[in-house]
Amino acid sequence: MEIEREAIVQVVISAIALVTFVAATVYVATTYSANGGLTPQGGTALVGAIGLFVVLMLGAGIWLERQQF
Repeated sequence: MEIEREAIVQVVISAIALVTFVAATVYVATTYSANGGLTPQGGTALVGAIGLFVVLMLGAGIWLERQQF
């Protein structure tokens, strides 16, 4: 079974975006935790991490769409 180059690139870019999101989430959870929960600043930072993930995936999708494989 042969995998196309385009599929490999899509998987790698998606994996990088996912690892970035998980790292940001873990960072926010460890930095802004207090008494077993998030501080209000932590909530804002978590929303920012989610927004960053969405923008990163949007950019990756646009970039992939414009590539000639």
